[in-house]
Amino acid sequence: MIRILLVDDHPIVRTGLRSLFDNYEDLNVVGECSSGEEALEFIQGTQVDVVLCDLRLGAGMNGAETTAAIGKLPGAPRVLILTTFDKDAEILACIESGASGYLLKDVSAPTIVDSIRSAAKGQMVLAPEMTQRVLAGMRQPKVELTAREVDVLKQLSTGIGNKQIAKALFVSEATVKTHLVHIFDKLQAASRTDAINKARQLGLL
Repeated sequence: MIRILLVDDHPIVRTGLRSLFDNYEDLNVVGECSSGEEALEFIQGTQVDVVLCDLRLGAGMNGAETTAAIGKLPGAPRVLILTTFDKDAEILACIESGASGYLLKDVSAPTIVDSIRSAAKGQMVLAPEMTQRVLAGMRQPKVELTAREVDVLKQLSTGIGNKQIAKALFVSEATVKTHLVHIFDKLQAASRTDAINKARQLGLL
């Protein structure tokens, strides 16, 4: 019997998944949580084999943070991410945090069931095309922007000019230009539009 914990901030999603797993004799939903914090507390008091976790869980910990925290617990269960979001940076963050797989919510019910079984056996669960994206992401140098560079990038994405960005952030226009030089260099961007697009692809915006 595979003991499953459902972690999703939408009750209707948890209800649907519970109904699905009730159809299989080897699957047993032992609990439901709406946040990563609740999941950590639950796991420390109940035996769980696989945690089926959403990526975005409201104001608290996200799926990647929850996965990393669960992995530090004694006898930690496997974590399988089930979400609607498929940005490369988010997928990579979850895998690097120790997730046993990453599924999108538009997959078939049998795929979810098979993935639960595979995760329980310690196997990695990723669609072939997602595997290629994860490997590509691991080969790329990680882009890290400072908090202020992210602030400048967010202002930049609204379409305003350097003068307006400087006014919004209470800095000089020269400081904004310096930040942009660093942002362009880190993202290897050729233009403002290119920088915004690449930042979105990397999950920085």
